[in-house]
Amino acid sequence: MVLSKTFFLVALSLSAVTALPSTLVAGPSSGCSAIHVITARASTEAPGEGIIGAVVSSVVQGSSQNVSRESVDYPATVANYDSSESLGVTDMENKLAAKAGSCPDTKIVLMGYSQGAQVTGDTMVAQGAGVSQVAAVILMGDPAHVAGESFQKGTANNQNGIFPRSNNGLEQFSDKIASFCDIGDEFCASGASLAVHLGYVQEYGSQATAFVLGRIGE
Repeated sequence: MVLSKTFFLVALSLSAVTALPSTLVAGPSSGCSAIHVITARASTEAPGEGIIGAVVSSVVQGSSQNVSRESVDYPATVANYDSSESLGVTDMENKLAAKAGSCPDTKIVLMGYSQGAQVTGDTMVAQGAGVSQVAAVILMGDPAHVAGESFQKGTANNQNGIFPRSNNGLEQFSDKIASFCDIGDEFCASGASLAVHLGYVQEYGSQATAFVLGRIGE
């Protein structure tokens, strides 16, 4: 299914008006959905999914399967960044383990933007409970981006992020991951452009959606 950039432009304009509070994001229910998406928002975004929620919505729209969703509960602050990111990893690990434990047949999708992308990548590297159930991972503007990653879908193939991962722990999951980082990005490519960093949903939203649908089946 092809989704135009118009969809993501509309979604972004709506997110600029109001962020979706975490209490309004559908969380785990008593039943088990076919697909479950866990998102981690970008730094300084209000609690909830943040702008990457537009990609989740397009996956829901494009899939004929029952899709549930929830967001990571963490500070997402720039101040005390290391602590914030660590708390995010812990919460995503807990949510992943809980969903996998209660719904062993559910395919799980992880998505993160900016600091949330680092949270998501680090959750996979930690290889905690439920990681084997993850079917797809979307990273947008990951500050821990490493040059030469085989799953890189953007243009920054030769640039490291500002906090590059010290190992290639994500490579073992390369078939499950699509990471979007473009040259010039202030955080994932150590560049000078905030505009590039904020543009991934608009630029690559449809590609990210297609990747996820290809992994989970429409």
